[in-house]
Amino acid sequence: MITFYENRNEDFYCRDRREKPSAMHCAAHLHPHIELIVVQEGEVEFFVDTESVLLKSGDVLVIFPNQIHRVDTFDKTHHMCFIINPDLMPELSSVFLDHLPATSYLPGAARSPDVQYLADQLAFEKKEKGPYTEARLRGYLLALFGKLLPLMELSKTVPGDSHALKSVVSYCFKNYTADLSLSTLENELHISRYYISHLFSDKLQMGFNDYINSLRVSFACNYLRHSDKSVTEISDLVGFGTLRTFNRAFLKQMGQTPSEYRRCRQTTSERTGGA
Repeated sequence: MITFYENRNEDFYCRDRREKPSAMHCAAHLHPHIELIVVQEGEVEFFVDTESVLLKSGDVLVIFPNQIHRVDTFDKTHHMCFIINPDLMPELSSVFLDHLPATSYLPGAARSPDVQYLADQLAFEKKEKGPYTEARLRGYLLALFGKLLPLMELSKTVPGDSHALKSVVSYCFKNYTADLSLSTLENELHISRYYISHLFSDKLQMGFNDYINSLRVSFACNYLRHSDKSVTEISDLVGFGTLRTFNRAFLKQMGQTPSEYRRCRQTTSERTGGA
């Protein structure tokens, strides 16, 4: 999928899909927040930096700030997703900002009654409004990560590639409809095209053209789901030169044509009442 730099205004976000399952399909992205996934039922494959993990019932995923992550499946799962500004936990912020885990995957961690209880309380507090809500949130967050971090092997980060990669993916995200090339990025960002190519192959495990195509396909999916625009119009809107190129890239990434994807999503929406 795509990679882009996501800016969030909220310090704390919670998506609770324990009662009503939903897909966690998302394009590859990075952001300065912590992302915590707790799977209750079902399976979903996550990619975090170069790591691929299959999350199952009871598993937890802790994604540190500025780690690239994506989900390539549309399967529905019962899950909880939290996105957290590290500033909410100043006691632990240096851990998250200056370290990376050997693996983000904590198999079976949610089977701990303490971990599940704290995740439940965070989901509950998100719905509450009051003068002490943030204090309670902070307390539950500290307690939860106090349980999870000892399960992780952490190492200090080394400054270097992350800043360049962030600049590149941010530029591509803002200009994905344009005629992008390694030469364009080299001229605009003053970063060697060869180094940019290395970043894509080493950090994202994909070539530059595949990355740009996947970025455009991700936006095309949104148009196909939420607009009545024709496939040809969408192809132009997201920056593909020809309809043939669009169809080929879409089929490679999604396993079906744009028209098949739209029909499938419309059938699913009708079956679930638009959910």
